Amino acid sequence: MTELTDLYQELILDHNRSPRNCRRPVVPSRQAEGYNPLCGDRVTVYVSLDGEVLKDVSFEGSGCAISTAAASIMTQGLKGKSVGEARALFEKFRRLVTGDPTGDGEPELGKLHAFGGVSRFPARVKCATLVWHTLMAALNDRGEVVSTE
Repeated sequence: MTELTDLYQELILDHNRSPRNCRRPVVPSRQAEGYNPLCGDRVTVYVSLDGEVLKDVSFEGSGCAISTAAASIMTQGLKGKSVGEARALFEKFRRLVTGDPTGDGEPELGKLHAFGGVSRFPARVKCATLVWHTLMAALNDRGEVVSTE
């Protein structure tokens, strides 16, 4: 188990150091802003839709390693998925990071499994889920800033 934990930590650190899809697209279909006042994480999520398919997902912002890595890995995993699949994946991820036992063994999570240990640190759950809540606001086309408080 230690090797797996080390691998997950390295994955999070890699995505923090070199975040994927950290950019503003030319013309996104939708976007939303998120803010975690507890630690200062800020993120803007951009979604380009082709009907109900997430053609592109990207982000800009600043935050802790968990927040940045969650944004990077989320954007990679959602490209090409439907809006419904994205919503379902958010629920599975939320269950994983909150320690909800119904979230165990979700094969669809892929690299997002790296955040399973976050459940042991309740204050960090908001860091991991901020980008997901912001994505949901973008998909719902809500104009307000998403806050984790």
